Amino acid sequence: METPTIEVGILSAETICFKLSGTFFLTDAGTSVSNKEGFATITGETSFIINIDEKELAYNGAVILDPSNENTDAFELFNVIIGVQFHWERAENQRFRGKLKIFADRGKLTAVNILSLEEYLLSVISSEMSSTSAAELLKAHAVISRSWLLAQLEKSKQVKSAGYMPFIKNEDGYIRWYDREDHDRFDVCADDHCQRYQGITKVSSEKVYDALQTTRGEVLTYNNKVCDARFYKCCGGVTELFEHVWEPVHHPYLAKVIDNPTAPAGYNMDLSIEENAAKWIRTKPEAFCNTDDKEVLSQMLNNYDQETPDFYRWETTLTQTEVKELLSKKVNIDVGDVLDLIPVERGVSGRIIRLKIVGSKNSLTIGKELEIRKALSKSHLYSSAFVVEKKSPKDKGNKTPESFVLKGAGWGHGVGLCQIGAAVMSTKGYSYQEILSHYFPSSKLERIY
Repeated sequence: METPTIEVGILSAETICFKLSGTFFLTDAGTSVSNKEGFATITGETSFIINIDEKELAYNGAVILDPSNENTDAFELFNVIIGVQFHWERAENQRFRGKLKIFADRGKLTAVNILSLEEYLLSVISSEMSSTSAAELLKAHAVISRSWLLAQLEKSKQVKSAGYMPFIKNEDGYIRWYDREDHDRFDVCADDHCQRYQGITKVSSEKVYDALQTTRGEVLTYNNKVCDARFYKCCGGVTELFEHVWEPVHHPYLAKVIDNPTAPAGYNMDLSIEENAAKWIRTKPEAFCNTDDKEVLSQMLNNYDQETPDFYRWETTLTQTEVKELLSKKVNIDVGDVLDLIPVERGVSGRIIRLKIVGSKNSLTIGKELEIRKALSKSHLYSSAFVVEKKSPKDKGNKTPESFVLKGAGWGHGVGLCQIGAAVMSTKGYSYQEILSHYFPSSKLERIY
């Protein structure tokens, strides 16, 4: 198998500003441009213009800017939004190697980077975590990022051929999940929806190059298929099942994993039961990812991720007004005054899969976990593994809660590799093979190219 070439969606806007370093050929204009700044502007549903080198070029559909030398030439995109809709969302300029494709669709422009899979991974490993991370963690992440992407390329073919409906509605409410339905014009996006990819802006360590070279072509497999190897920041002590977060498909290698050499004493680990989940979430049992080791965290987390100090156990308070506004704005729900938030179903990690919102007008049950996280936060809740405490108003005759305190565990969906747990494992002497075996039981490590 040859190294695949992939297309990564970087930025969508009505105007895209860029800078070329080196010589780039505009594929359908029969001309080249060297070391120039330019911008593309939408002019219609599928039409746009590019202003560069004192020329205005009109296009309908798409254009590709092809570098003369892919090893030395690069392009820069301005004001790329990272952490879209998360609490640390911000804009930054980013540099990329490979081809720049710009296309227009439904009145917006999209910038796409076309490059080899291994070149893409050089940036992903440095963007998902700090390039100063321990070598075994970088190797483990190289394998799962490569596996995940190859699995998504195969899955995209199935989605396009069979259709994809990430939405189930019934008389009680609805269940929704977010996965592959958004990207029909490129393979993956560059943000946390897929994998963080920030171009050569983040490639800054020989350890990253060594990790990619050591694991080149290595993937996780199960039953002769590349594993859909998921990952996130912190499991909160136990990992979740794939089917509780995305479509109802069971993957044996995405099983429940206790993030500790042994199950912590004093806990019933059936966290799908409310009583057990509540005790688990309200306390801080031992786990690889239960760490406040600043040296480990500073090596593993990029600067903006270090702005989140309470990832293992966290707490947030929402007033009655805030809850109603969030439900209306984020998920278009109006139940009147919110009287209660009741977990209807929890997964194996204690994450809520279905949440009943009881209101003065009516009640509605929503899921899955990301929809719940979206509904109760201006960005996203750290996770859906939380318990709810209602605060009553001072007026004893008023039964409407004044506020809701959410006490939670973990950071992210909880399926597959726990990045902070894996970082701690690497500092304790575990190899990348042992880290992968821990988080992906029943999988095999194979080199396919």
